[in-house]
Amino acid sequence: MAKLIECVPNFSEGRNQEIVEHLAEIARDVKGVTLLDYSSDTSHNRSVFTLVGDENGIQDVAFSLVKYASEVIDLNKHEGGHPRMGATDVIPFVPIKDVTMEECIEISKKVAKKINEELQIPIFLYEESAATQNRKNLAKVRKGQFEGMPEKLQQEEWAPDFGERKIHPTAGVTAVGARMPLIAFNVNLDTDNIDVAKKIAKILRGSSGGFKYCKAIGVMLEGRNIAQVSMNMVNYEGTPLYRTFETIRFEAKRYGINILGSEVIGLTPAQALVDCAEYYLQIEDFDYDKQVLENHLLS
Repeated sequence: MAKLIECVPNFSEGRNQEIVEHLAEIARDVKGVTLLDYSSDTSHNRSVFTLVGDENGIQDVAFSLVKYASEVIDLNKHEGGHPRMGATDVIPFVPIKDVTMEECIEISKKVAKKINEELQIPIFLYEESAATQNRKNLAKVRKGQFEGMPEKLQQEEWAPDFGERKIHPTAGVTAVGARMPLIAFNVNLDTDNIDVAKKIAKILRGSSGGFKYCKAIGVMLEGRNIAQVSMNMVNYEGTPLYRTFETIRFEAKRYGINILGSEVIGLTPAQALVDCAEYYLQIEDFDYDKQVLENHLLS
């Protein structure tokens, strides 16, 4: 059975559709890789691609995408609601089928080395690929963003894992690593008060004493003039989506604010959504493996 690996690169471009579509063309042209999904957000000014492929194809497509992004995205001119430090901001590799986390870690290091050697973009390894505990959390790695990276790289504890202590002048720095499936989950509020979204995000964040497997920030969706709580759910079993959703609803009420809606960026494991359905419908003794029709059709 062929090994199947997922790669979810995030690019700091969500407004220039010509660039986004060319990234998609590159992804589709690589042998052994399937582009499952890609989406852009103009307020975040960011695009997220979801690809699956074999060991060789997934490495080839990751490098090809980073190379093109480094040629056309200039972070000196980039503005958006989402934190970023690189034209290709982050490249996670995720084990999907017949592949171990250890193999994904090795793939991440190979890709990181090639990106640095051929494109001169410094690389931080993060999550399971991180050499130290301090670099596991992407938020810590990315703190300071593109503008603060030149100074950060001079700090003793923040030498890149690959490359010199200087950023690429336009493409910045990229984080590469291996991790388990992550869900990008956002909740929109019926307010233009960004401070409320930031306060709620702080309550949710594991690093602030909230939910262990939730990373959250408050951002402004300029196009809609509303505030958003933007989350990365790094373990949907440990912290299910409905738990953060209901906490946001509860905390927003303190300010007389309601939830307008939510969104999932990219792909998500089916179990995460089934967990929400089970919770809200109060289904008793639900068996995902036995009671979901598609599971029998695909087996």
